[in-house]
Amino acid sequence: MVIRVVGFMPRRSVLLLTFCILLLVAAWSTFRTPHSSINRWLDASAVRGPGSATPPSSPHLSTQPSPGKDNDVDLSTPDAPFVGWPLRRVCDEASWVEGLVFICDNNSGGIGNIRNYIHTCIRYGIEAGATGYLLPRIRKRNDTDLSDLFTDYLPLEYMFDEKHFRDAFATSCPQITLYDDFDDIPRLGRKPKIEYITPKKFGNREGCDWRDQNRHTDRFGDRFRKWLNDPKGDQPSPSAKHPRLIRFNWGVLWDWLTYRDGPEFANTFGGILKFNEQLLRLGKKTLENMRAFARANGVEDGRFLGVHLRTESDALGFWPTYNTQSEAYLKQATKRGFEAAYIATGDSLEAQNFAGAAIEMAQMRVVTKADLLENEDLEELDSLSWDQQGLVDLIVLLGSDFFVGTMPSSFSIYVAMKRHLKTGGIYTRPYKVGTEGDGLSYLVGNYEKYWEGWLYMWDGMWA
Repeated sequence: MVIRVVGFMPRRSVLLLTFCILLLVAAWSTFRTPHSSINRWLDASAVRGPGSATPPSSPHLSTQPSPGKDNDVDLSTPDAPFVGWPLRRVCDEASWVEGLVFICDNNSGGIGNIRNYIHTCIRYGIEAGATGYLLPRIRKRNDTDLSDLFTDYLPLEYMFDEKHFRDAFATSCPQITLYDDFDDIPRLGRKPKIEYITPKKFGNREGCDWRDQNRHTDRFGDRFRKWLNDPKGDQPSPSAKHPRLIRFNWGVLWDWLTYRDGPEFANTFGGILKFNEQLLRLGKKTLENMRAFARANGVEDGRFLGVHLRTESDALGFWPTYNTQSEAYLKQATKRGFEAAYIATGDSLEAQNFAGAAIEMAQMRVVTKADLLENEDLEELDSLSWDQQGLVDLIVLLGSDFFVGTMPSSFSIYVAMKRHLKTGGIYTRPYKVGTEGDGLSYLVGNYEKYWEGWLYMWDGMWA
């Protein structure tokens, strides 16, 4: 006789049910786990232990990986907070060399060139393992002869916020020491020797165009350190007792293929350099007045077109002419229905010509920064150098509703790339060169030849 017990299940079924319940509990616990535990796992300082603690971050610095939060940051603004965890990650992966000091001051030109030189030099230095940097200086342009790019050196604060720069490294790359002057470098001696290098030479470039970017950045660090420690060399290996100073030969601007570092680094590393407070204040004031001007002229939402007209005396012969630029700009203005425009140019006569053509062809009113500032603000603007005034322009152009510029101006390229960060934040994909793909900017120029048209600048520009 078979006796059936209500509620009884075979042992195998009980085990199977218990196993399924345990799986459900484990999954439930995983999804309930706070994100902070994941962030702690990603945080290198948590892995290294409390002895590696770094200074507390300032309100303008974000050093912990938090993709959701960081992606809400508008990186396209000139005073965007610096997201530092991608830099920290790169620094944690570096092979550091005590006594190796990089000097990132062999720069020249306008803001597009100068900032990109500094960024590229610092990026190479991290890959090399430099534990020290001399605080970057800026080579001033001659205000009366714009083609004369090599005058006196000025401090970093001439264009950028030095405290912000220092804080970025203190919080995100504490392995690096910033020195104010040669005298601050321990055991350097009274007559230090500076060694000049060209990074692209640390790799076989047979068959490459001389303008080609460095295709050996992954191997640069190892090859550079091998050269640095060569027993046949005329210098001892760097150490705390024997520091070595490295400066680049002139012209190292677009060498580093920025996308190789991934979007989160390529889109945030530029943030180590923020414009100084004076330039930010004047730029924001000009932008505010530009919105007010547009509204006063019947544009309810204050929207305006940002224009970079590059026809000054130092413009190269193969660049787009005034006629080419103005025709393309006014076509965009008409297409997009702009009634007000801000023009950035160092050529006042051409600015007047463009303003007249804009009224006639597009019924669009055009003004400059000098038209929008008054009293003490205008006096302060007039006291600035040519390139400093250009930074006021840049801040306004970043805030425009649509931007038109010229290719191959590094100024225009930087504005377009910085504005492009609106599209995807920290994970923004590369700008589609020669198109209107992001709906935010258009640069007129020749996009047929990569080298002769200087298209390579897009691949080496830090946004």
